[in-house]
Amino acid sequence: MANRINYERVMEETIAALERDGQRPQLLLHACCAPCSSATLERLADHFDVTILYYNPNIAPPEEYHRREAELERFVRDAGYAARGITVVELPYDPQEFYTAVKGLENEPERGERCTVCYRMRLERAAQYARAHGFNWFTTTLSISPVKDPVRLNTIGCELAQQYGLNYLQSEFRKKDGYKRSLAMSYRAFWQRRCRAAAAGAVLKPSGGNCAVLP
Repeated sequence: MANRINYERVMEETIAALERDGQRPQLLLHACCAPCSSATLERLADHFDVTILYYNPNIAPPEEYHRREAELERFVRDAGYAARGITVVELPYDPQEFYTAVKGLENEPERGERCTVCYRMRLERAAQYARAHGFNWFTTTLSISPVKDPVRLNTIGCELAQQYGLNYLQSEFRKKDGYKRSLAMSYRAFWQRRCRAAAAGAVLKPSGGNCAVLP
């Protein structure tokens, strides 16, 4: 894509501008697992007061959802982030949110419109939480994944920021070997082995860590 925005550079310029102004904003970081949070926190923790919002109703079964949240809590503690004031907030687990959001899109291909709806669902819940709890900035760990679309993520994030009166930190955390760094930092972490993103009940094959593609 010839004219695609360099989201990594946009993030670096944003952080530099905040630091020039002497600002260290509160930032709500949407996350769905420890591995994706690892290298992302490494990039953000020195520049923002981060709170992690754990939310992803397309994870199944419930035991896996809660195990991933526990692993995220463990990582934040063991990596020293809890001692720096970073906390994890967990939203209620309601898989029906996902089923309702993607109704009619069950046969969409992976990375198709169903994913767009899922991105918006998760980012909008993050924006709503940020607005309700006094955060001026929000973003997501999702752009660290090599199978997530950073253009859609950042476009949706900016649209929601305007809608809710917030700032969205545009990013592409997989750049500068961010994804590889996340693997190295979280080699002992629990990784998701299936995903409800198929919506019709198909089990997805993992394509590296917590990212999945259709069989």
